[in-house]
Parts: sequence; structure tokens; C-alpha cells
Amino acid sequence: MRNPLSDVIVNVKPSGIRKFFDLVSEMKDAISLGVGEPDFDTPWHVRDEGIYSLEKGRTFYTSNAGLKELKDEISAYLKRRIQVEYDPAKEILVTVGGSEGIDIAMRTMLNPGDEVLIPQPSYVSYEPCAVLAGGTPVIIELKEENEFRLTAQELLDAVTEKTKLLVLPFPNNPTGAIMEREDLEAIANVIIEKDIFVLSDEIYSELSYKGDHVSITSLPGMRERTILINGFSKAYAMTGWRLGYACGPKKIIEQMFKIHQFAIMCAPTTSQYAAVEAMKNGDEDVARMREAYDQRRRYLMHAFKEMGLQCFEPYGAFYVFPCIKEFGMTSDAFANRFLEEEKVAVVPGTAFGDCGEGFLRISYAYSLENLKIALERLQRFIERLREEQKRG
Repeated sequence: MRNPLSDVIVNVKPSGIRKFFDLVSEMKDAISLGVGEPDFDTPWHVRDEGIYSLEKGRTFYTSNAGLKELKDEISAYLKRRIQVEYDPAKEILVTVGGSEGIDIAMRTMLNPGDEVLIPQPSYVSYEPCAVLAGGTPVIIELKEENEFRLTAQELLDAVTEKTKLLVLPFPNNPTGAIMEREDLEAIANVIIEKDIFVLSDEIYSELSYKGDHVSITSLPGMRERTILINGFSKAYAMTGWRLGYACGPKKIIEQMFKIHQFAIMCAPTTSQYAAVEAMKNGDEDVARMREAYDQRRRYLMHAFKEMGLQCFEPYGAFYVFPCIKEFGMTSDAFANRFLEEEKVAVVPGTAFGDCGEGFLRISYAYSLENLKIALERLQRFIERLREEQKRG
């Protein structure tokens, strides 16, 4: 019988995050700090709008590109938050989560053999999406001493004649790193000089704890060469609603629209009506959740300092990325043993690229109560490891 499987998909590795999520789900009294999902319920007024849309029988397809009202609100939001204007009719596409936007942007922009620069550690989907689109991933290893920011020199060193696209994943999952205006200005000069394009994943843009988020699209010369990806999952606690959007030049968006049209038809109708309400009246909800995340972030950094665990201070998203190199164990071995002995799930840094070795991703999208229990167990665990090292 002929092999029914594509060689390309067979060679794509499964996500390294889900392994620990599946294990902890079967373990009694275990705590998971591994999944990047807000612990807040979707704000009630947003849920209520979704319920109301169902009661009114709004259960039909919307326009392929999304509800006009929603695209208008997205346009107004971006103008308000990042000072960039997009034409709702021609430059905005409503997608099934930000993940669909990443996928179809790459499929739209890449020809076979085009190189995609992917700074790592970063979100697990970029590399496989590039491969599935026929591109060639080129990894840029970000460094802890640079607070896991992408530098202009690192970008310049990675660019070749085949480079087509740079993925810009900030605020970053898993490190929590951000790029400030001066960082973006430096790499924008390289991008323009080398004539490459940018896929800017800004799904965590509302979760920045060091001033307002700056989008590379707001810099001179960058709007016309950038696809901006964002969504509702993280900022509005709407992960299960599966709603995102892509914004960019008309010539790119209209081709992304074709893939979306054939593969998806349209994003979920109920979710779109709820998202209109989120964008109109959700600023206070976002601020409240951001304040809670920041409190947890500061609590974790203080706790790491107390237990002598090295961790640079992250200013974005809801992750910390502590270093565990002192223990002489791989990230995977540390995470497995921590789960077995203390019933706490964290994600090995290698799930986000080989350069994540020696680090762990810990999500603080969990209650302070759970974080306190988990950190007590972590302190007990690393004290045990240090005792073992002393004994030789």
C-alpha cells in the first residue's frame, strides 16, 4: 500500500508544550504552570453580547473577511493604541485566532526556498508554519545577556540573499521579553536596507509592564512591509472564542483573504459579535487583568531572588524564563523530575527552540494562591537538588 502521508508533515515535530499539559491532567493534586491561558473568565459583558447574538439568531456566515462592525472597531483600536491606521475594508482580515493569521501570512508571502528568520526562544508555531509554507527557517538565537531582545547585529548577521521574512515575536512567549522603541528603530534600519518583510506577532501587546507597547508598524517605512498579527485570546481572556486578525498592505491581505476564504469561510459569528463589545467597552477589563498579572510577575521575581534562582526581569506577556543551568540537568530532565516529585508542571525551554536549553517557562496566568503553592514546591525541589550537588 502506498504511503498516505506527506514527508513534510511527518518530519514536523509535535508541540513540546502539550506533553506536560497532558501529563498533569492525569495527576491528582498536581498544579500546572505550563499553559499560556488566562485564568480569568471572559468579561461578563462580552459573554453577554455573545449570548445575545445567539438569542437573536445571528448564527449565519458573516462576510469572509469578518463583520464590518468588528473591522471598524479593530481599525479604531489600532489607531488609538499604536497610532497606525488601517482601512477596514481592504487592510484588515478577521481570522480564527492569531494562529491562522500566522499560517496564511506565511503561505501568502513565501515561495519555495525563501528564508524566514525566526528569533528563538519563541512560540512553537512559527517554524512548522514556515516549513509547511515551503519556506526555509533560519533560527536567530536570542541571548539572556540581551534580555532576549533581537539586536540589529544579530539580524544583520542572519540575512542572506534568500531572506524574505522576519518573524518579530514581541512581547515574547516564552521569555516575556519586550522590544522598546530604540530596539525596533535599530532593526527597522536593517529591514529597510535589506528589503525584507516582517510578520509582527503582537498578541501580547496589551500585556506590557514597562510603558505602552510600541509596534514596529508605527515606525517610518515599516507599515508597508509588515503584517501585524493580533487577537482577543490573551488581552480579553477569550482563548476558546478563537478569534484574531491580520492587518497589512492591501496587496498582501487580499491574497491572504483567498486562502482564508477557501480553507475557513469566516471566523465564528458569535465570537465576532462578542469581540465588537470587547473592543468597544473592554479597556477597563484589560487594565484590571494587566494589573493582576503584573502583581503576580513581581511576586515571582521576588520569590526567585529569595531562593537564589537566576531569572532576568521580563516586562511583557505572562511568562518568566528562569535559568536552571546551575543544576547540571537538561530542561526536559528538570521539568520531568519536578513534575514527578513535586507535582508541578512547567515547560522545558527547549520546547521553544534548542537555545532554550537550560531554562524553564513558567506561566503566571494562574491565581496567586496556586503560584504560592507551586513556588513552595519549587523551593523545596531546588534545595533538594543543591543538597545532592553538595554530596557529590
